Amino acid sequence: MDMSTPEHLLPQSDSDELETAEWIESLRSVLAQSGPERARFLLSRLASTAREAGLNWRDSRITPYVNTLRPEDEPAYPGGSDALAIDEKLAGIMRWNALAMVVRANRAYGELGGHIASYASAADLFEVGFQHFFRARDERSGGFGGDLIYFQPHSAPGIYARAFLEGRLTEDHLAHYRQEIRAAGKQLQGLSSYPHPWLMPDFWQFPTGSMGLGPISAVYQARFMRYLEHRGLLAAQDRKVWGVFGDGEMDEPESLAALSLASREKLDNLVFVINCNLQRLDGPVRGNGHIVDELETLFGGAGWNVIKLLWGSDWDPLFARDTNGELVDALNRTVDGQLQTFAANDGPFNREHFFGQTPGLQALGNLLTDDEIDRLKRGGHDLRKIYAAYHAAVNHRGRPTVILAQTKKGFGMGKAGQGRMTTHQQKKLELSDLIEFRDRFKLPLTDEQIERLEFYKPEADSEAMRHLHARRAALGGFLPKRIDTRASLPVPAIETYATFALDADSKEMSTTMALVRMMGGLLKDADLGKHVVPIVADEARTFGMANLFRQVGIYSAQGQLYQPEDIGSILYYREAKDGQILEEGISEAGAISSWTAAATSYAVHGLPMLPFYIYYSMFGFQRIGDLIWAAADQRSRGFLIGATSGRTTLGGEGLQHQDGSSHLVSASIPNCVSYDPAYAYELAVIIDDGMKRMLQQNEDVFYYVTVTNENEAQPSLPVNANEGILRGLHCVVPCKDAQVRLLGAGPVLKEALAAARLLQEQFDVKADVWSVTSFSELARDGIACERARRLQGSDQAPWITQQLQGPEESDAPVIAVSDYVRAVPESVRAYVPARYVTLGTDGFGRSDSRAALRDFFEIDAKWIAYTALAELFSKERGEQGMRDIAARLGLDLGKPMSTDC
Repeated sequence: MDMSTPEHLLPQSDSDELETAEWIESLRSVLAQSGPERARFLLSRLASTAREAGLNWRDSRITPYVNTLRPEDEPAYPGGSDALAIDEKLAGIMRWNALAMVVRANRAYGELGGHIASYASAADLFEVGFQHFFRARDERSGGFGGDLIYFQPHSAPGIYARAFLEGRLTEDHLAHYRQEIRAAGKQLQGLSSYPHPWLMPDFWQFPTGSMGLGPISAVYQARFMRYLEHRGLLAAQDRKVWGVFGDGEMDEPESLAALSLASREKLDNLVFVINCNLQRLDGPVRGNGHIVDELETLFGGAGWNVIKLLWGSDWDPLFARDTNGELVDALNRTVDGQLQTFAANDGPFNREHFFGQTPGLQALGNLLTDDEIDRLKRGGHDLRKIYAAYHAAVNHRGRPTVILAQTKKGFGMGKAGQGRMTTHQQKKLELSDLIEFRDRFKLPLTDEQIERLEFYKPEADSEAMRHLHARRAALGGFLPKRIDTRASLPVPAIETYATFALDADSKEMSTTMALVRMMGGLLKDADLGKHVVPIVADEARTFGMANLFRQVGIYSAQGQLYQPEDIGSILYYREAKDGQILEEGISEAGAISSWTAAATSYAVHGLPMLPFYIYYSMFGFQRIGDLIWAAADQRSRGFLIGATSGRTTLGGEGLQHQDGSSHLVSASIPNCVSYDPAYAYELAVIIDDGMKRMLQQNEDVFYYVTVTNENEAQPSLPVNANEGILRGLHCVVPCKDAQVRLLGAGPVLKEALAAARLLQEQFDVKADVWSVTSFSELARDGIACERARRLQGSDQAPWITQQLQGPEESDAPVIAVSDYVRAVPESVRAYVPARYVTLGTDGFGRSDSRAALRDFFEIDAKWIAYTALAELFSKERGEQGMRDIAARLGLDLGKPMSTDC
């Protein structure tokens, strides 16, 4: 075994034991006479004096490998030993039903998968929470209030098992675990593999299946709850956000990304429970160290209240007899890999290899039988210890709390899985293993019932069931449960906030500026304004949002404790406790987590909000796509605004800021409605439509809208353009006898317009020009029409087909140009009723002017015109003729492709 131990935990030689004893006695005397506050003050002064003397000493963040809470400080378990015995019985029943559910599914369909070992390790952590701490929304008060809980995703079978005992799920439900399609065919609800509000919209509240996203989401959910309270939109109810996560999951960067925010904002409404079963999917989380110590350092250093819950009550007598510290020293130096070996083996093995290390340990081991050694509990399996830790966490004030609960992965699975490297993949168990499991948890099932994997549910009037229902009634009802009250908000008339865009009359502005002006107007609306949540990671000034600093303020839990440097400016940086803007600093992951909390407030708090998250478009789907998917899973409603969008609009910044792919990615998310408007009036129509769909019609969609920072003359809204804008395509320059049709999207529509003029003036070629506001909406419409034709015999043509086909057949080629990769305009190829050519910005970005970039990517007016002429005349004029045309346009046909590296 690796016997390495942190230096501060190594035994220290004492050159003056009498002096040491006097110091210790002095501290004990202060504690007894003046209490812990005085003792902490004196210790702080001693540490300060040591620093002044240059001792270069500081207390380690790592404490000994024992429980934080002393036995004498633990509160009594509610209901006493009788209630404790019932709760332990219920935990055993749920363990069995969860196991039976997974094994049944895999007996029938071996590829379904599922997890047994994770819930086996976490069952007691969940059970104490459900029985004593997790408060549900009180449906008598409209269904809101209560705690928010992020469940460890691999433990989903156990949550289903509890819902079965509660009567919310039936045997039919459990029998269709991971068989959602098969269940739907029988008019049943299948059970999703992981928590998922789309697939089980009345059950799960938060999707946590993507490892690491739960922790950061929980932090920002707790923060957003405080935001609503400080703004007077939500009553303070001492609600908690609980997150139950795995120790291996904490290696994900998002898991640790927001720890300092939680402590900085004193989020004592937040409790993390880290299930430290010490094992990842393939092996130990930290085989050669202590993951608990590492997490204690990380969380403690970030300012959290840390509670170590490592050993069960049956260890307390051993620690009490450990007068010389041999037991604590042995635990300090026993690394996690070895702890797992101990977990996987029986009493005699642990007697020899753990208690046999020293004579003192051997003497402690001799106090126990082999069976008692085998049954020594880790802290996360002792309901009394768990209750004490939870009680301390919910009563702690001023800081968030993390409970590091040590468990055994596959607890109770014996030789089939407890503590074994392969336990995460264990889906099937032999009959002998199942019987051993039954006996371990004293389940009243016969061998035949065990072999048939029968689910077990006590009689409704049994003591256990009465107790279970009484506890949930006392805590407000059942969990998890998602409630959507279908509450709506009034959407102001578009003229009240966007007249400047609808009737622009060639005024110059960028679409980013137009968006910020519209948002400012919405913030002033008497009814909707307080529900608008502007969010920015950083660069609010870049996006022209500085005027909002003064108008609504930047949210800060502490208010503003300083005089800002620019206090004399009209647009000074104003922080306020009731501020409305969430400015998250340089953290796109944090900003999108805030946006998700606001975008799901309608279901989480019964309070609809309208968040606008504005960011450099390159730093959205490319950087935080997984978090956006999680927001989609959670049925978010709001606006994501990709500013400075496209690959050629943000010239000098270069490839790290130039976005050519976000519309390709956003199109893959089913409930994301994406637009790339060119004009302010298009943007206004889109924002108005989005608000109506999300706030009035209660559609679970969110909008991704890209805007640019290019100032240009803005036209007014044409008559009868709204439908085309929303469906993705409308004509901006009609031409009855067009020889070519030009489709321009977003910032390069202007290039298509310039190309049309160039074709007319220099080549006498007529073109009409169309604004494509959404290739993705056009593509979805096309797919839907294809399917309707195939399955229902519909003859409805896609919108783009209808618009480009016109009343008469035309062989005019269609040229589509986008500031995104060609795959975006290519998505509608099947629905274009003509020869179709696409131009886009494939390849890496570059640093240069907009004009140079558009020439480089071959999407400027000259290249669009040349492409149109090539489609019209290449056959009759030949290669030399086209070279002459290129020369006339000033184009270099021999330059490298933009995809050449």
